[in-house]
Amino acid sequence: MVAVESEQDLHRGELYINREIAAVGFIRRVLEEAQSHRHPLLERVKFLSFVSVQLDEFLMVRMAGLHDQLSASVHTHGPDGLTPEEQIKALRPLIRELFTDQRRVYHDDALPRLIEAGIQILDYAELNEAQREEAASYFHSEVFPVLTPLGVDSAHPFPLISSRSLNLAVTLRDPLAGELFARLKAPPTLRRLVPVTPAGRERRRGGPKRVAFVWLEQLIAAHLDQLFPGMEIIAAYPFRVLRDADFEIQVDEAGDLLATVEQGLRQRRFGSVVALLAQADTPESVRTKLVDNLEMNPADVYNLQSPLGMSELAELLDLDRPDLKDRPILAHTPAELRRSPGVFAAIQRGDLLLHHPYDSFSSVVDFIQTAARDPQVLAIKQTLYRVGSNSPIVAALLEAVEAGKQVAVMVELKARFDEENNIEWARMLERAGVHVVYGQVELKTHAKVALVVRRESGGLSRYVHLGTGNYNATTARVYEDYALLTCRPDIAEDASHLFNMLTGFARGVHYQKLLVAPTTLRAGLLARIEREIERARLGGQGRLIFKLNALVDKEFILALYRASQAGVQVDLLVRGMCCLRPSIPGVSENIRVTSLVGRFLEHSRIYYFANGGVEGEDEVLLGSADLMPRNLDHRVEVLFPVEDAALRAQIVRFALPAYLRDTANARRLLPDGSYKRVKPPKGEPPFDVQQWFARQAPELLDEIVSEPIQPISLPGSV
Repeated sequence: MVAVESEQDLHRGELYINREIAAVGFIRRVLEEAQSHRHPLLERVKFLSFVSVQLDEFLMVRMAGLHDQLSASVHTHGPDGLTPEEQIKALRPLIRELFTDQRRVYHDDALPRLIEAGIQILDYAELNEAQREEAASYFHSEVFPVLTPLGVDSAHPFPLISSRSLNLAVTLRDPLAGELFARLKAPPTLRRLVPVTPAGRERRRGGPKRVAFVWLEQLIAAHLDQLFPGMEIIAAYPFRVLRDADFEIQVDEAGDLLATVEQGLRQRRFGSVVALLAQADTPESVRTKLVDNLEMNPADVYNLQSPLGMSELAELLDLDRPDLKDRPILAHTPAELRRSPGVFAAIQRGDLLLHHPYDSFSSVVDFIQTAARDPQVLAIKQTLYRVGSNSPIVAALLEAVEAGKQVAVMVELKARFDEENNIEWARMLERAGVHVVYGQVELKTHAKVALVVRRESGGLSRYVHLGTGNYNATTARVYEDYALLTCRPDIAEDASHLFNMLTGFARGVHYQKLLVAPTTLRAGLLARIEREIERARLGGQGRLIFKLNALVDKEFILALYRASQAGVQVDLLVRGMCCLRPSIPGVSENIRVTSLVGRFLEHSRIYYFANGGVEGEDEVLLGSADLMPRNLDHRVEVLFPVEDAALRAQIVRFALPAYLRDTANARRLLPDGSYKRVKPPKGEPPFDVQQWFARQAPELLDEIVSEPIQPISLPGSV
C-alpha cells in the first residue's frame, strides 16, 4: 500500500477490511483457543462449541443479510470496495475451511485427549454388546416415544424443516413400492450425548470416574427398523438446515410490537435457507433431493465430517471434572461495600466502580434487591436486554411491585436470539403490575441503566447503576464488564431524562454528562477525537485508547486515520471485527490494533482520551456502544464518564496498561488483515491479563491511591 496524500485518498477501498471477513476472522481466533493447550481440556471443548454457535449465527444473520441484498439486486460497493455478491464468494471458502479445521481439531486433538482423561465419545459402531443393550433401553424409554417419522411421496409433501434442527435423511425400500425417502428430526429436548457405561478397566482408586457417550442421531439411526417396520433400511444421513434469522420489523406494520416480534420469531424458524450442513458421505442423490426441496443454492451446501453441529459438546461441561476446567475465581466485593451499612450509604460516600467477573455481580443484584426491600425507595426504573433464566434481578423487581413501589422496565424484545425469553419476562412483569415498555420500533434499546428514587432526610435522592454489560447473573461470571454506581445529581438527572424518553415522548433532550445514541453519542465521540488531534497539533501529548468489541463505522475509521496522521498515538483493543488497517505509512503508522480472546469474553467498552496529557484533564467513558453504525445510529446506547479521579486512575493507571501488556491472549492485527500472536519478551513467561486481574486485582484495587497519572507508553511489538 502507498502513502496517502490527500483526505480523499482515505476513502480508498484498500484501506478498509471487509466487515464480514473480519467477523469470520474472529471465529477463527476462537478456534485457535480450542487448540491452545494452556487451557484445561474441557475449556478447549467449550471453545469448539462456541465456534459452532458463532458459525450458525454468522450464516443465519450476516450471510443471510448478504443473500437478501443480492435478491434485492443491491450491487453497491462497501467501504472495502466489495459488492454483496463478491463478499459471498469470498466468504464461502473461508467458512468451509473453518468447518474443516474445527473437525480436525476435534478428531485429531480433543477426542484423543478426552479418551486419555476417561471421557469417551463413541460412534455407535464402537459400542460393545452390553453398551448396545443399555443404549437400546434408553432409546425405547426416552427417544422412541417422541420421534415422528415423516415419509415423502405424492401423498406426503416434503416437510417444513426448522432452522438449526438436527435431522436424518432416511432412504428405505418397500417390497411393493420400491425405494422411499423419509425425514426424521432428532428431538431437541433430549441431550445430544447419550450416556452409556464405559467399557474396560475400572478407574484407579481415587481417580476420576470414567464416562462414555454415544451421539443421539447415531442411536436413532441404529433403531430405524422400529420406526419403519416392514421396510428395508438402506441408510440414514444426518443433516442440518440454517435459515435466515435476520427478520426486520417494519414501522408501519408494528402496531403491536409484541405481536410483531412473535410473528417474526415464527418466520425465523422457516425463513429462506442460507445453508445446508450435510455429512460428507451423503450420496449426491440425497443432497440433490434436499437442495431441490429446500429451494436453495447448491453452492450453500457444506459437506462436513461428523459430528454435525458441535455446539452440544458444551454438555460435557456438566461433568464433575474440576481437574479439566478453569479454576473458579474468587469474586471480590469492593471494600467500600464491605465496610458500609448498606449499598446506598456506600454510594453516598462516593462513586463505586465494579469490574466483573473479578468484582462479584452480587453487588449489582444487592443494589436492586435492597431497593426493592427498602421502605424509603419510591421507584425503580431499569432497562433489560438479555437477563437469562431464573433472573434474580427480575425477581427483585417483582418483589418491589409487591411492596407497592413504582417499577418501570424497558424490556428489549428485539434482542436477537433472546426474543422468546424476553417476551416471557415482559408478560410476567406486566401481570405483576410492572410498567413494561418495549422501546421504539425502529431502535433497539441496548443501554444498561437502572435508576432508584429514594426519599431521604434532605428530600428525594436518585441512585444510578450504569454498565457495559447485561443484567444477567449467569453471563456476568464469564463476561468481562464494568459498571458504575453513583448518586451524582447530574448523571441521575440524565438517567431520568433517558427513561422519560424511553417510556414516553421526548425530542431534543439535553444530557449533561451522558452520551446517548442515536442523538449525541456519535457527535460527542468524534468531537473528542478532534480535540485530541488539535491538542497533538499544538504540541501536546496525543493519546487515544479504545477498548471495544467491534470497529466498523467508516466515519470513525476516517477520524482515527486523521488522528494518526496528526501524530496521535492510538491503541485499539478490538476483540472482534475491526475494519481499520493499522501500520500503513502516512495513514495509520501510529495505530495499533490488538484482539484479546481468552477465558472471559472481553465485553466492556472503554474510551480513553488523554486530552493533551494534562494532569486531571484526561477523560474516560464507559458504556454499551461499539463503533458500528447500528450502535451509533439505530440503537439507544449510553456512554457514561468516570468522573471520580481515583476511579479514573484505576482504569488509566491500572487496567488499560495491563490490557496492553498481555502476551497470552493477545493477537496483533497486521496491515493485510491477518492476526499474529503477541509473544512475550525473550526469557519472560506470557502475561495473562485475565489471570492477573483474577489473582491480583482485588488487593491492588483496594490499595490504589490518587497519584499523578503517568503517560502510557506503547509496550513491545509483536
